[in-house]
Amino acid sequence: MSAEPSHPDSHPRRSLITGGAGFIGSHLTEQLLARGDRVTIIDNLATGRTGNLPEHAHLRFIEADLGEALAALGPGEVFDEIYHLAAAVGVGLVMNDPISAVRTNIGQTIALLEFASGRCAPGATVPGIPTLIASSSEVYGKNAKTPFNEMDDVTYGPTVVSRWCYAYSKAIDEYLALSYSRQRGLGAVVARFFNTVGPRQVGDYGMVLPRFVGAALAGQSLKVHGEGKQTRCFCDISDVVRTLPILLGTPACRGEVFNLGSDRSISIRGLAELVIQLTGSRSGIEYVPYSQAYPSGFEDLADRRPDLTKIRKAIGFAPRKSLEQTILDVAGWLSGSATGGVREGLQL
Repeated sequence: MSAEPSHPDSHPRRSLITGGAGFIGSHLTEQLLARGDRVTIIDNLATGRTGNLPEHAHLRFIEADLGEALAALGPGEVFDEIYHLAAAVGVGLVMNDPISAVRTNIGQTIALLEFASGRCAPGATVPGIPTLIASSSEVYGKNAKTPFNEMDDVTYGPTVVSRWCYAYSKAIDEYLALSYSRQRGLGAVVARFFNTVGPRQVGDYGMVLPRFVGAALAGQSLKVHGEGKQTRCFCDISDVVRTLPILLGTPACRGEVFNLGSDRSISIRGLAELVIQLTGSRSGIEYVPYSQAYPSGFEDLADRRPDLTKIRKAIGFAPRKSLEQTILDVAGWLSGSATGGVREGLQL
């Protein structure tokens, strides 16, 4: 991967992270602090935790809803970069409260883009703060073509099925980011995450890996939905957060959408078997019919794999950490975490 462009000015880079107390946001916070940034986090702690954040002299945490916090920032509050990670997290959460999910995902993104497009970065002569918008592989919907390419058509289920609410809302976020880029000249880049995993991720909102590892460590059955033939790709959090500043710091990437993840596929059954093997657990695998696991009308996807051609050409991206090492890292974190219990939820 190409080196991150150096900061053109002498002052420390000032970065704003929305949703910075969450799983991805907290790791990104550490990444930016390590390179010398002064980091401001806005997070309402709906899904984030202050325990995820380090104590650091150059870290400021604002607990508030995003729109209210942005409106309260005075005209002297300036940032070099913005990372918009605040969102309703996980299909499980969205299915339980679709109204809040849509309001959060779309409303907060509009507020953020208005803020970013209306303010000048330090040293800039025109308004617009370079902004990264976090999106999701859910945007591809139930397109049967794989691997997913950024220019592929998308196919969603009917609006009467709440399962697709998350995909619709994240797609609107992308439209908004690209529209602000084209109409207002905002330096926005969209990153579509494919199953980011690692320490600090919990299974409360449907994430499969921490649930499997937690069950294996507890000697409980790993619950696989359906026959477990559905395949996914898992990318370590360290590979994701080192990439985000490079995407945002590369001018040629702005106004573009990039898949971000691993393209190594594994079935959910295979993942369960690998977790049991690596943790040395005596747990078994329990197959749960979809009719018992999900509300009526739920549709799962047989395969979800990214085409990484575009991001490889743009910045030389390639995942470094293996899934096996990530599983061991998650097991180590859960073993020492008070939040490492087994959760029910969706296998994303």
